[in-house]
Amino acid sequence: MVECSQLAQGPKKLQPSLKMILLVDKSKGMTSHDVVNQIRKITGERRVGHAGTLDPNATGLLIVAVGRVDTKKLGEITKFTQKEYLAEIFLGEERDTDDIEGKITFKNDQIIPAINKINKVIKKFSGEIEQIPPSYSAIKLKGSKSYELARAGKKSELTPRKVTIFKSELIEYEYPILKIKFTVSSGTYIRALARDMGRALGCGAYLKNLRRTKIGDYDIKKSLAIEQLFQLQSQKLQKLKQQQQKHP
Repeated sequence: MVECSQLAQGPKKLQPSLKMILLVDKSKGMTSHDVVNQIRKITGERRVGHAGTLDPNATGLLIVAVGRVDTKKLGEITKFTQKEYLAEIFLGEERDTDDIEGKITFKNDQIIPAINKINKVIKKFSGEIEQIPPSYSAIKLKGSKSYELARAGKKSELTPRKVTIFKSELIEYEYPILKIKFTVSSGTYIRALARDMGRALGCGAYLKNLRRTKIGDYDIKKSLAIEQLFQLQSQKLQKLKQQQQKHP
């Protein structure tokens, strides 16, 4: 297994037959598929896949596999793994997407939750809970994705799913911003968690920012941004060019 930091080691040029697992720090605005396309450019390998989709507005750890062998391992790597997120939740509003990209559907700036109320609600959303996924999600309903139905103005009847909140740590609270670090099971929607916590607080809430910091044993600390990976590739090609000039 190869981590991003290992790309800088040794003079070996990136080859189309390269096999590796990359830990990428996805930037805001990029889709997970955008990251895959950039890795294809960097490595020259068409068979590239990722595990654990991040919404465009989210940042952080994305596991990317390069090559036929390692792309087949993605399911095993992320199956039943715990994930860690740092969530920034905006209190006093609800949005139709449950995040900052949606339209405001509810607003209440009259209720400012006290810190003891915040702690009680955090404690309430712990262990195994039932969660209704966001209507703007890729879950399929009768052949259509839920977000397609939502965009068409149709109501999607999503059923509650059991998820597990292993750990919730209050990082910072200064109304209207609430920052919490969550460790959750696969399939947990942090957007839905923010929405439901806001309703429990009586003021409404949506997910303003999200950063994924861990997937199982994989840590954001060992990842590199796309720009850094391009820089490493450029350095490798420059070294190769210098070697060719020395030994024409």
